[in-house]
Amino acid sequence: MPRKSARLAALAVAAACSAASAVVLTSPAHADTVRIHDIQGDTRTSPLAGGQVTDVTGIVTGVRTYGSSRGFWIQDPAPDADPATSEGVFVFTSSTPKGVAVGDAVTVSGTVSEYVPGGTSSGNQSLTQITRPAFTVTSSGNPLPAPTAVTARSVPAAYAPAGDPAANGSINALPLRPAKYALDLYESLEGMNVQVSDTRVVGATDPYTELWVTVKPDEHRNHRGGTVYGSYDAQNTGRLQIQSLGKASDFPDANVGDTLTGRTTGPLDYNQFGGYTLVANELGALASADLRRETTRAQRSAELAIATYNVENLDPSDDTFAAHAAAIVNNLRSPDIVSLEEIQDNNGATDDGTVAADRTMTALIDAVEAAGGPRYDWRSVDPADKQDGGEPGGNIRQAFLFNPARVSFTDRPGGDATTATDVTKIRGKAALTLSPGRVDPTSAAFDNSRKPLAGEFAFRGRTVIVIANHFASKGGDQGLTAQYQPPSRSSETQRHLQAEAVHDFTAKILKTQKNADVVALGDINDFEFSETAELLEGWGALWSAIKSLPRSERYSYVYQGNSQVLDQILISPSIRRGAFTYDSVHINAEFHDQISDHDPQVLRFRP
Repeated sequence: MPRKSARLAALAVAAACSAASAVVLTSPAHADTVRIHDIQGDTRTSPLAGGQVTDVTGIVTGVRTYGSSRGFWIQDPAPDADPATSEGVFVFTSSTPKGVAVGDAVTVSGTVSEYVPGGTSSGNQSLTQITRPAFTVTSSGNPLPAPTAVTARSVPAAYAPAGDPAANGSINALPLRPAKYALDLYESLEGMNVQVSDTRVVGATDPYTELWVTVKPDEHRNHRGGTVYGSYDAQNTGRLQIQSLGKASDFPDANVGDTLTGRTTGPLDYNQFGGYTLVANELGALASADLRRETTRAQRSAELAIATYNVENLDPSDDTFAAHAAAIVNNLRSPDIVSLEEIQDNNGATDDGTVAADRTMTALIDAVEAAGGPRYDWRSVDPADKQDGGEPGGNIRQAFLFNPARVSFTDRPGGDATTATDVTKIRGKAALTLSPGRVDPTSAAFDNSRKPLAGEFAFRGRTVIVIANHFASKGGDQGLTAQYQPPSRSSETQRHLQAEAVHDFTAKILKTQKNADVVALGDINDFEFSETAELLEGWGALWSAIKSLPRSERYSYVYQGNSQVLDQILISPSIRRGAFTYDSVHINAEFHDQISDHDPQVLRFRP
């Protein structure tokens, strides 16, 4: 499931959970009149959490009138000399704040609390707030405290300190060192008026009117303007999320590589969907980089072209069939075989027991033909109802498109949702017992997750076995900005089991026929440098062909401003030894008007 689907579910309950998620992380304390930096302290949690404060003074720097976290930010115009203590804080009013405006000088009394966006189970850092406030406006029209500039020079190269083992890896109680760690710098500015200037967009505008920029233009930059995530130790410290306090209609539709020119200023917030976020009172003007969607070359007559493409919960009610078809025909140049992920059943999310997807597949095939492409045929195996994860009622699965004018499918009947295909030998060559068939579908590795789909194809007299995958999502993993460092990646456990199952199946094919042509591909939901990929590759059974590209070009997905690999095509030694070309075709992930959040991948080789 795309991470945005999990976000929709979270948004549905956010309003109900906002107040309930306020948690006291330290023992209650009491304080009389204090300054904002006394509330914030020099760690991530307030030394006054749970206590009452009175007549805290500040200038209002921003007012949020929408969403589940309504209130306003105040900042002390007379800071102390400690760079670790923030001079800003959010005042949570729960309902739309009235009688307060930007530039007002106020005194605020209330309870100091630590609110964890997404709840404590998310592992997110907490946001220091004043809750249940009473406030008085003492004057209006005051100048705002000068914004603190966040620049390439001010943001450290190191991302975060290691967590305290005595606190289960939490960094909450560690003293902030803003000159050493990027997360400490951002935390030391929590709630304060900050500024970025002439920043490049590294994450396109999404439906929630958010985008990502970088203040470090040279940090792992690729030629299309993105910032590449190439290892667990290269988190890209210059990334910052941008939202706006203005109208959603005024928020720019930005693509990767565009620039927000001039100043973008506003309070620095922290939220569950991206961590540190500049909530802009003043938004820079958008300068377009005129980023174009890529087109791969067509395969030559003797080349077999195989692609993987996540079409994001495609079902007959969608209006994206023509766009997906145009992408397959024009941008992918009509590959001979297309492994599709996230094909839904004939009525999509309607949960009535329907599992067949013939209407979905026929609609796509018709659209491809109408776009000038070949008349594809298709094969798949229907899942058992509600057993493969994804959107409830949608019954997503992988499916093969193939061009019968170029490649033939070897049908061996008997495959169903729970019957596993196996490997046999026919005339000295490896063959599938069921084609199409599912790989180890009853294994616990694939509980509530998509089962691999295997198919046997023939091209110019050569057999090619293709295994289509859609591994378990990253849902439940802690974010890069989590209070636990390094963050936990709990979802890996299931992907590792899935990778081992697919590797073992591939190894069985290669044991039967050493020089068999095998391609395992799909939405692996993990990076090319991950342990998941290592387990898939095993002892040379497979190799992730995206690693044939320069490091700066290895990405198929953009998440929180990091261009990263989720979609992969892995190849057996016989293919790797020959002449092959690989292309990550960037048509979706970098664009605000995407039809999927994944970029398709294309492999061409001579069997």
